[in-house]
Amino acid sequence: MPEPMKPARWLADYGMILVLVLLCAFFSVVTYSEQSPTGDAAARQVVEAVLKAVPNGARVLVVASDQPGDAVFVARVERDLKAAGAQVLASVTGEPRNAREALQKIQAAGGSLNAVAATRVAGGWRVFTDLASDFPSLGSPRMITPASYRWPHFLKSENLLNIANQIAVIAIVAIGMTLVIITGGIDLSVGSLIALSAVLAAGFIRDRAGGVTASTVGMVLGCLLAILVCGAVGGFSGLMITRFAIPPFIVTLAMMLVGSGLAYILAQGQSIYQIPDSFVWLGRGADLFGLPNAVVLLLVLYALAQVLMSRMKLGRYLYAVGGNAEAARLSGVPVRRVLLFAYVASGLLAGLGGVIMASQLKSGSPTYGNMYELYVIAAVVVGGTSLSGGEGRMLGTLTGAFTIAVIQNGMNLTNVESYTQKVVLGLVILGAVLLDKLRQGRWAR
Repeated sequence: MPEPMKPARWLADYGMILVLVLLCAFFSVVTYSEQSPTGDAAARQVVEAVLKAVPNGARVLVVASDQPGDAVFVARVERDLKAAGAQVLASVTGEPRNAREALQKIQAAGGSLNAVAATRVAGGWRVFTDLASDFPSLGSPRMITPASYRWPHFLKSENLLNIANQIAVIAIVAIGMTLVIITGGIDLSVGSLIALSAVLAAGFIRDRAGGVTASTVGMVLGCLLAILVCGAVGGFSGLMITRFAIPPFIVTLAMMLVGSGLAYILAQGQSIYQIPDSFVWLGRGADLFGLPNAVVLLLVLYALAQVLMSRMKLGRYLYAVGGNAEAARLSGVPVRRVLLFAYVASGLLAGLGGVIMASQLKSGSPTYGNMYELYVIAAVVVGGTSLSGGEGRMLGTLTGAFTIAVIQNGMNLTNVESYTQKVVLGLVILGAVLLDKLRQGRWAR
């Protein structure tokens, strides 16, 4: 019968998941506030209220500000009211003065007004404070806005999807970094490879595939070329480390500078944006259950990485090399090939991250990926992978990436300034490494 897991070991393996849950709970509490539905949800609610208040032939003014989702609100309200037999006298999107001009035109035309269908923000404009006295000929129109409710802003679906989409590049690149750190190495070049990949993909599409008229095949070829070039850079780093015994820190630091320099040379210091609108499918599209395509790809890659590390011989070799390279060599493990694989995989995944970033931003620039190597290493370390090598889990890396994303998103929602965010993130990384050292010391004793 297997021995039950001790609490200390359980906390070491799953403690970061508990920390992530506690962080989500904390930011849910501090962002708990009054909310209003937007877009289609708000439109459905307002249309129902208008038809209930004025069931026959309502004369309605539709008003919204210029916030995200307001254009959808106006279009949906106007369409549904007209379908129900109501008369939409005007639709306004913008500022209070636009609403006042619309009211003045309706009054000048000698018409009456039964209701004003507005978003929560627009409904609070001063122009609607005393319609009966300011526009007496309009009658006594009803102000109808979406009903408010209380809910944590942090837990709103759009915010959660935003967290997942923003962390996609870091989390994907962190898979390769986990492989490298488990072997006892480090890869400082991933941030520059993100920029190089984005520039290569965008440049190929612009110069070789037709630019804004590029076909799907042309875009795919450009992306594959960028990923393979980054994989070759990773392979070169691995070759320098395995054949010439140069420390990984030095090799990847050099390649970080080389990759960044090449990105600037190829892009001539400019952003490349002559690419089709359809190129954003990978970075911004959402096809499966409303999840962003980049997040779906992230989950698939982590599932494959988990199978590699837990079910395949290569995964055991990676752990063995990180634990004791010499002992692994004497046991028949092909240490050089295992290390080479780790750095090639890191380069390939950094290239994929660059393609995703280019797709998200619909452009390629040599400035992309700046400081990302630090965020990626932070995600791996916070997730419990030991910088000494030989220990780490893919689930931990994914948890670490989301932990960093949740901390940054929560601080943004609570209006913590960017400088303070850097201090907090630095302390989180330091704390994760300190806990790793304390844990190793306790188990050694």
